[in-house]
Amino acid sequence: MIVQLTATAQSPWIRLGQRPSTLGLDQGTLDLQTQAFRLKLVKASQTVAALSPVTLPGFDFTPGDSIKVRSSNGMYQLGDITLRLRAAGDTGWKSYSTAAGRKPVTALTAGAGVLAAADLAASLPAGIPLQVKRYWEVVNNRLTLRFELSNTTGQPVEIGALGIPMIFNNLLAGKTLEQTHADNVFFDPYTGADAGYLQVARLSGEKPVMLVVPLGKTPFEAYNPLLDDPTPRGIGFEGFHEWMVHSKAYAEKEWKQAQPWNEPTSAVLKPGEKRNYGVQFIVTDDLRKIEKTLAENGRPVAVGIPGYVVPQDVDASLFLQYGKKVKEVAVNPAGALKITARPALSNGWQAYSVQGKTNGRVRLTITYTDGTVQTIQYKVSKPEKAVIADYGRFLTQDQWYVNNNDLFHRSPSVISYDYEKKQQVTQDSRAWIAGLSDEGGAGGWLGAAMKQLVLPDQKQVQQLEQFVDQTLWGRLQVSEGPEKYGVRKSLYYYEPDSMPAGTYSKEINYKTWSAWPKKEAMSLGRSYNYPHVTAAYWVLYRLARYNKGLVTNHDWQWYLQQAHRTAMAMVQHAPYYAEFGQMEGSVFCLVLKDLKAEGLQTDANELEGVMKKRALHWKSLKYPFGSEMPWDSTGQEEVYIWSLFFGFEEKADVTLKAILAYMPAIPSWAYNGNARRYWDFLYGGKLSRIERMIHHYGSELNAIPVLTEYRRKPDDFYLLRVGYGGLQGGISTITEDGFAPCAFHSFPATLENDGLSGDYGSGFYGYAVNTGSYLVKHSTFGWLGFGGNVQVKGSTVTLRPTTAAANAVYVAPVGVWVTLAAGRLQSVQYNTVTKAITVTLPAADAHVANAYVKAEQEAVAYKGKEYVPSATLAKQGGYYVVPLGTQSKNITLQLSSR
Repeated sequence: MIVQLTATAQSPWIRLGQRPSTLGLDQGTLDLQTQAFRLKLVKASQTVAALSPVTLPGFDFTPGDSIKVRSSNGMYQLGDITLRLRAAGDTGWKSYSTAAGRKPVTALTAGAGVLAAADLAASLPAGIPLQVKRYWEVVNNRLTLRFELSNTTGQPVEIGALGIPMIFNNLLAGKTLEQTHADNVFFDPYTGADAGYLQVARLSGEKPVMLVVPLGKTPFEAYNPLLDDPTPRGIGFEGFHEWMVHSKAYAEKEWKQAQPWNEPTSAVLKPGEKRNYGVQFIVTDDLRKIEKTLAENGRPVAVGIPGYVVPQDVDASLFLQYGKKVKEVAVNPAGALKITARPALSNGWQAYSVQGKTNGRVRLTITYTDGTVQTIQYKVSKPEKAVIADYGRFLTQDQWYVNNNDLFHRSPSVISYDYEKKQQVTQDSRAWIAGLSDEGGAGGWLGAAMKQLVLPDQKQVQQLEQFVDQTLWGRLQVSEGPEKYGVRKSLYYYEPDSMPAGTYSKEINYKTWSAWPKKEAMSLGRSYNYPHVTAAYWVLYRLARYNKGLVTNHDWQWYLQQAHRTAMAMVQHAPYYAEFGQMEGSVFCLVLKDLKAEGLQTDANELEGVMKKRALHWKSLKYPFGSEMPWDSTGQEEVYIWSLFFGFEEKADVTLKAILAYMPAIPSWAYNGNARRYWDFLYGGKLSRIERMIHHYGSELNAIPVLTEYRRKPDDFYLLRVGYGGLQGGISTITEDGFAPCAFHSFPATLENDGLSGDYGSGFYGYAVNTGSYLVKHSTFGWLGFGGNVQVKGSTVTLRPTTAAANAVYVAPVGVWVTLAAGRLQSVQYNTVTKAITVTLPAADAHVANAYVKAEQEAVAYKGKEYVPSATLAKQGGYYVVPLGTQSKNITLQLSSR
């Protein structure tokens, strides 16, 4: 769901500037420099006023451009510290923060390597049992922020929480898209204990990239939102977080209902004892070089293959690189993963086999011989096919809504679901949630449609046909007249004066802008609704075209025509919002390709013409993926696909770089491939707040361009890791009984699924059209499978797909993308000598008499070459038709000599 940033939304910033300044800006700054950074400190507080990389002097990683309005008490700056302490005998924790009541700190004499130092007593409450000193210094040529804590009392003091606020410039409010990409950064946490780090990337994805890493024993234990900072959070500002070194005090109180990423710790300082904590700042020039830079700086590195979501039938791998050997590997819960050491590889890599045993979140703890501790967060699931089957079953049973007396004509349909209440959502103050439209309401039926593309089920297909004929066509989608194919904003609306008494619950607050009246709900002007409908028709077209007896209500021509007309209707009825890239907008390109394959050239030309006009508009923009928001992460999918289709490669590249800036490769199932979203809990969730969302629909949608680019450039292994992380991350939140939530909550007080189904279906579209297996030969790690298990015997490499659809495989050494429109792949063999690819297809079944196979040479380096079957086969719609019998069948694809 997307809304406009209005002047009203900006008003908190006006009030913010009226707060009294206490930072001491009038006393000037200290200008300092290291090998990699120019550092500007506020002289009075010795907190950061600007942090610029030497290689890009005009750029500031911190929000220095808003420091004047962010200079009052309670506003955190880089250089602050937060503490929760208790002395021996105390039962409660006392909280301390250098940001709460600022006064000028006492400067200390700088020693060797020290840029600036201060005693922070003046900025801390009287009576604090510790002395806190802060040092900005250079250690091993790296800019370092170090805190020295000393127990000056006569009794032990326990540090129950210690946080270092990570204040970097993610304040987007009031800026244009061009300004945000020039000025702002996003940052992603790896809460990996001693191996943890924070990744800080520019929105443009351009260099440089900054890494924040521990100094000494400063583990990254938790990532805590600084909710007491008065800087107004909203769609233009996600909020700030702090690097938590110790978190026991929070785990005992605010977080006691949650399962933390790491075991909460505290530390006890004896009388007279000192302890140092700190972080260092490192610069690298490319996101792809983060792990190389970490290794060069003596930090532990972990690479999980195919990622950190591990279905139980997948043979996963873990590769570790560090200067010390592994002493111990521990799994929590015990037995949830089976970890088996393998022979060491070159360049100091240590290799392990990983097998999922027990479903759920799993923490892997690696202890090295020098005492360094690294944690990695895994998610174990059922085999992927079972996960998707459960999802489809839940949608078509628990979420299947039948009510012949429904006043809003939503029956039959797949409707939103409240998992906490275990009931369907037929009323909500947000009209779309109960109204089957927009992302938050269409999520259920869109997911049900896309599930059939992956794992078709005849009964579920019949339900989908009922929904299309009785609810979608003619109700949600207007059908009066030959050109009226508009999609309404919602079937549900709030208009109590025109409805029978008792229609609306008194327990719901309908006095909100989102409780649309009927006129607003019936509007056709919201372009974001059209891809959902187009996708449903397109799926039924594919099922009718390539399967036997699955679809019975209409022929394939009708569904393809409906998809085409809906796509055209978007630019007719919603021209303003259609200027933006749409979530799931890549479906229009899929429809266009099928129109061409079917020889429907007139319709194809019409659709291609309107889409090229949109793409030419994007080509004229520096950053062509705007939306109603000041920044967004959903339009990139469609912008990239059309830019590539029309040959606007420079814009496709700009788009891809921006995606990689907010979609990291991090050793955690939650953040690996997690495309940044932080406001849609307001519009599609149950627990409504601004919060970094774990695998909201952006993960799977952005995986479309990332994996498409990888198939074009298979030497870029980083793209495969990021894209596959997003693809699998999207289905990692599906529960064991099949419920799919809006997203997973990242706040450490929650760390669980949201309770509402919301807009999950938009992401599942990305999974459904993009799922596939990847066979890769890595220069260090050897033969690898993503979405499949690999065996090597002589010159034959065999991959057995573990994906739910088992209908696509990319053979990276020759850049070939093999896809099936119907049928499944039992296995794929690649001959390293002849370069031939042999696919094994299972026997025919009740709905699949023929397999439809296509082999596309997608890698740029192999353009102009073609893989074709060794046997003569007919073609239909661009696919080779393979008649199936009672036994499995082998088809060999080889480089054409024609």
